[in-house]
Amino acid sequence: MQYNLAIVFSLLQLLSEGTAAPLSVEVVKMKSKVKWMTEQLVIRLNKDFQVPAGLTISPPADELDGPSSIVNTLEGYNSVISDSFNGVAQVKMEISSLAGYINQWRQGHCSELRPKPSMSGPLQELQSRKEFIHTVSMEALMRVKEFLKLLLKNLDHLETC
Repeated sequence: MQYNLAIVFSLLQLLSEGTAAPLSVEVVKMKSKVKWMTEQLVIRLNKDFQVPAGLTISPPADELDGPSSIVNTLEGYNSVISDSFNGVAQVKMEISSLAGYINQWRQGHCSELRPKPSMSGPLQELQSRKEFIHTVSMEALMRVKEFLKLLLKNLDHLETC
């Protein structure tokens, strides 16, 4: 009797694993595009912007909590990067494009819109020091790079509305 029970449980286990819902084609395409855009942006940041000697960047405290928080964080950092900072126009455009793409996907696929997440501590700190325009811009660029690396490791957070 115990033998039959073990077989039934094993079959149920296999059946439940075999019927798991596959990722939709839309989600796979979205994640692929976000991954590509993010990788290209990290490459550009690595190539064009290095941390100057003496500038210490605190570790990122930003969290990934679904598309809304990702968009909010990207737009927040983009807003503190000075347009007059040398060579930053292309990077700002790419950050904006990535945030726009994720936001557009979120609006089309998340039926229940969550309230706009509050600003993260590191971002609030940078916005409070706007008078140091180039230092804040460099720190924001480095934090964006770290945030993008976090996003690349956790692309599944894009699925959570």
